[in-house]
Amino acid sequence: MTNQPYEPYEGYDPYQQQAQPPAQPQWGYEEQQYATQQWQGQTWETQTHAPVQAAETAYLPPQSYERPYLAEQQQQPPQAYSAPPAAPAPAPAETDSGYGPATLAGNARITDAQRARLEGRSPIIEPGMQPALLTAVLGLLLAVTAPISSYALLVPLVILQAVTAAGWFRLNGMWPARQGIALAFLGGVTADVAVLVAGRDQAPAAILGPLGIWVLLTLVLQLRSHADPDTRMYGLMATVASSALAIIATGYLGADPDAVSVGAAAVAVAVLARALPLPTPASVVVSLLAAAGAGIAVGGMTGLGAKGALIGASAAVCALAGHRAASYDYPSRFVHFTAGVALPLTAAAPVVWILH
Repeated sequence: MTNQPYEPYEGYDPYQQQAQPPAQPQWGYEEQQYATQQWQGQTWETQTHAPVQAAETAYLPPQSYERPYLAEQQQQPPQAYSAPPAAPAPAPAETDSGYGPATLAGNARITDAQRARLEGRSPIIEPGMQPALLTAVLGLLLAVTAPISSYALLVPLVILQAVTAAGWFRLNGMWPARQGIALAFLGGVTADVAVLVAGRDQAPAAILGPLGIWVLLTLVLQLRSHADPDTRMYGLMATVASSALAIIATGYLGADPDAVSVGAAAVAVAVLARALPLPTPASVVVSLLAAAGAGIAVGGMTGLGAKGALIGASAAVCALAGHRAASYDYPSRFVHFTAGVALPLTAAAPVVWILH
């Protein structure tokens, strides 16, 4: 073996020979040049394309960079897979009301209340007879349990407060609002406990005290919220109103039991009369007269006499206001069976408490 002198060429690694085992014979210039172009093992190119032999490309003439890319692509083998064709977009389904889904072109879905206003109709849907029957049942429970004891009256009263809290949030379009509903219901229960501990004589302080505390508590909780200002203000007003209604319902517990019986019975009769299929003015008159008659009848049974007519008619006016609030802006069926059931009785509680 003879050592021939030669100059290092471009791309030659003088340390490559040291990494090879000593038993390997040394090659000449042309043999080493050919060996350095051998590809061993698999690379990304050999995995995705057909294997290329170094012998075929070792002595190719230099290629120009101006060769079109298309010609190079034609020499490569076709891909093993092709992209699946895009599925056609489904056609927009029509809703039951005849309106399509909202699009970016301005075909926004309007609510039933907005549609009614545009057509000149009233956006009011009254609860109907089924919620009125539930209101009458709950009112009769209040009227029957009031003369028994305060603790017996507490059972239907707590149900009334829970339904009031849930119905008011749903009536304002806020559902689910578990924290607000729980906070309002807890305020009503706190007022109930305060009246039971303090007695009917101290009922005004026992009711107004929790009301003020719950307003401050709701304000603090809303200030700690990270929502935008409009959402926080809307949640604050809804929570304060729901808590106030649940606490005001405690007036049944602080009023005279005979007045509670008269007022609750009058509300039950007024709501049933309002649900009759009559024109609105006629049904309002009929419900007020029926409530006054029920007040006279129950007042005669309890010893209130003619005062029962005043309590019954006043409670009926407040009950109709609550009934109207639960009918506003095309409410859902859930609203009718919560706010539509509870608001007439809850709105009549302050009158019964004041006129007892």
